[in-house]
Order: sequence, then structure tokens, then C-alpha cells
Amino acid sequence: MNLVQRVQDILLKPKATWALIDAEPEDAASLYKNYLMILALIPAVAGFIGLSVIGMGAFGVSFRVPVLAGLVNMVVGYVLSLVVVFVIGLIVDALAPTFDGVQSPVAALKLAVYASTASLVGSIFSLLPSLSVLGALCGLYGIYLIYLGLPVLMKCPADRALPYTAVVVVCAIVGGFTIAWVLSLLTPSPALRLGALPLALA
Repeated sequence: MNLVQRVQDILLKPKATWALIDAEPEDAASLYKNYLMILALIPAVAGFIGLSVIGMGAFGVSFRVPVLAGLVNMVVGYVLSLVVVFVIGLIVDALAPTFDGVQSPVAALKLAVYASTASLVGSIFSLLPSLSVLGALCGLYGIYLIYLGLPVLMKCPADRALPYTAVVVVCAIVGGFTIAWVLSLLTPSPALRLGALPLALA
């Protein structure tokens, strides 16, 4: 699998790409090693650069997170993002029977991993903390990706995809705000909360 091509395909032609993903013989290790662990570096590194190198400012006052605190924030945020995607996969799998779908831990993890693409790529805006909210808006596209992917990967009826998507998204938002809360404890800066928001739709 070509990483760049897969990112382009899932973002630009998701319907066809979900069918390809469904047919691929993936496992959790390969999904993480070949895709998620690489893309999850974008919010981690961009957030560090934005907050500790570039900094943010308003009304003539500038603020930079100390480098050590920024590094801690980067590492913890990276690890938490990997954990949240895994938990979302578990939730997707557990909810499948409720929405007349078929349980499959691997298919559910595929959905969680690939649907997070939009928010992870969009987090590049964290390079400029004032634009972090744009990353969160990019993450909204992840809702559409989930909606398209659930009937394909979890085999739920098309008319059950919308409520299924809604429940998954609520869980993802809770996960994203949990990350933001943990990071705010490490470095009390409003920018960190914004920087973590794109993960809410991971």
C-alpha cells in the first residue's frame, strides 16, 4: 500500500476506496505500522512546532510553550491519539449488532483508522495555532467517511448507517476532548485545547 496514494484515495474517492479496504487482508499491527503511526505524527509534530517554536499571539502579546513541556505534550498527544483510535474501533465493533451490522474487530479498526485520515491530515494547520480550528473543521469530513464506511466494513443496512455514525461520532468527540483535557493538564494553554480538537473526529 502506498501511503500517499491511500490518503488521497480515502479523501477524494472514499466510496471506491472503502470497498478496496474491505477486501484487504490487514491486521491491527499493519494498520498501525503502515498507516496510523505515520499520520499521527502530523498533529504531534505540527502542534509542537506551532506552540513551542512559532508560538501564538494576540493583541500584541505572544506566547510560546516551553520546549520541554512542548515535547512532553507532543509525545503524550501522539500516544493518546493512537489509543483513542483503537478504542473507537472497539466501540464500532461492539455497536455493530445494535445497528444490524456484523461484528469484526479488524474491519472496525480499519474504519477507525482510515476515517481518522481527514482530521490527522487537517491538523497540519496546528503549525499556526491561530488556524488550529481549521483542522477541527477538516475533521468534520471524517463524519462523512464514517457514514460511507460503516455499510461496507460493518455490513450494516444503509438506512442504519446514519444513527450508527452519530453514535460513533459522539464517542470520537468524547475521546478527542479527553485528549485535549489531558494535554491541558500538562501544559495549561488554551492553544493546546484547540490543537487537540482535530483528533475529536479521529
